[in-house]
Amino acid sequence: MIATAELLTIKEASEWATQHTRKTVTTANISYLIQYGRIKKIGDNGSTQVVLQDLINYYKSYNGQRENFWKDQLGSDLNWALSFDQYKEAETTKHVHRLHPYKGKFIPQLVEYFLDNHTDNFKTETYFKNGDIVLDPFSGSGTTMVQSCELGMNAIGIDVSAFNALIGNCKVTKYDLADIQNEINRISKALKSFIENSHTTEFEARLLQELYEFNNKYFPATTYKYNLRQGKINEKEYGAEKEKEFLPVYNKLVKQYNIKLRQDKADNFLDKWYSQHIREEIEFVFNEIKKIKNADTKKIISVILSRTIRSCRATTHADLATLVEPITTTYYCAKHGKMCKPLFSILKWWETYGKDTVKRLAQFDNLRTHTFQTCLTGDSRTIDIFAELKKKNPAFAELAEKKKIKGIFSSPPYVGLIDYHEQHAYAYDLFGFERKDDLEIGPLFKGQGKEAKQSYIQGISSVLNNSKKYLADDYDIFLVANDKYNMYPTIAENAGMKIVNQFKRPVLNRTEKDKGAYSEIIFHLKSK
Repeated sequence: MIATAELLTIKEASEWATQHTRKTVTTANISYLIQYGRIKKIGDNGSTQVVLQDLINYYKSYNGQRENFWKDQLGSDLNWALSFDQYKEAETTKHVHRLHPYKGKFIPQLVEYFLDNHTDNFKTETYFKNGDIVLDPFSGSGTTMVQSCELGMNAIGIDVSAFNALIGNCKVTKYDLADIQNEINRISKALKSFIENSHTTEFEARLLQELYEFNNKYFPATTYKYNLRQGKINEKEYGAEKEKEFLPVYNKLVKQYNIKLRQDKADNFLDKWYSQHIREEIEFVFNEIKKIKNADTKKIISVILSRTIRSCRATTHADLATLVEPITTTYYCAKHGKMCKPLFSILKWWETYGKDTVKRLAQFDNLRTHTFQTCLTGDSRTIDIFAELKKKNPAFAELAEKKKIKGIFSSPPYVGLIDYHEQHAYAYDLFGFERKDDLEIGPLFKGQGKEAKQSYIQGISSVLNNSKKYLADDYDIFLVANDKYNMYPTIAENAGMKIVNQFKRPVLNRTEKDKGAYSEIIFHLKSK
């Protein structure tokens, strides 16, 4: 029996955790811990309680112990102020930063820290001021441009990927929000009409009901996950057993409603990773987007579609970030602790992301400043920045040529870690953008061998040497890198620069769910 004194209501638990961690812990946060089996649920809905000792065990890493743990793993030279441990995910993915998934992006708080005008024990001087121009030659998803806009600075991004440039530019564009909403409503109505007579809708409703009953019986939410964490269930064996048990139910429904699970060919990404009906819905929405007259509206709604189809790939929830094999049947999902299914329509995600995008754009409208931000598509090793900028925005180009670029804040690719074009292969197939994988610096497909490292050093050095032509004399460059191969001293030397400071930070808030200890260094470079 558990003593009454050891039990807390959800509200009491949130108050206790807030005081214990010295950061806001809401009742929703506590409910999440219960739902995912982190702490045990006592009682029924309406009178739910939790065990105080469970909370103590879960939060034992806070109040300094968390910092000590990471320093034990990564070294005492960690700058914990740059962990941004106090921020929730909603804050590290605020407003337009979450308009589209992107591997390898840094959080906006890191950019703010070095661009804004505050000082502290670590950042003893300011490097940028209002009206300055910041360059990000590896623009990625446009984080530096967005934060520059928020802080009253101008920014130029460069990316070799046309799709990355689209994402970045869409984040900083000023829109007619009413027009966007009207077009989303129009397309949603047309999509519903397109699928209303489909057997897929009825099939999915029946399947969801069968899964609901099956999961309630064999995977009771809080009990199952709690027992799993206590080691009372062999997840792999139990999950495999229940997969086999449910499969006949699934196959019967597929046959009954004549559902075509695969396309006839698998020549490209869209052929391989989408069911036939989803592919048809994607093409339908894409054709509706082509009818949009306002160019900016067309671009942002294209990004909504891209975000939608990324979530609708024929894969398990656990494999969304790193695809393994297409899946066409129900499966045991370790992420959710129950039987899950592949998707058979894009409608739910299309509507969800449409609503979310409009909300985020409106939030950013309240924060943006009247400054210039533009991402150029090109190779940062060779691009004529001012000439290309003049083609896109003559007024910005005139300002840039007059003021020069004050400095760089960027996160270059890590050697042998990500194939930047491949992560958005679905978008390249759909939109017909030209892929330039061969121009990526340090891609995964080239590995981390000696030749790859030498190529990486040469590539980053060339970017810095090209960028120098457009920088002010007293420039400041900040490069965020995990330099485990100690390449950046050589890179700085090749570029005629010196490393004047290094800030080592633990990487706690990541887009992908990888909890291993990991750090990166922010190198501060100046002219020799």
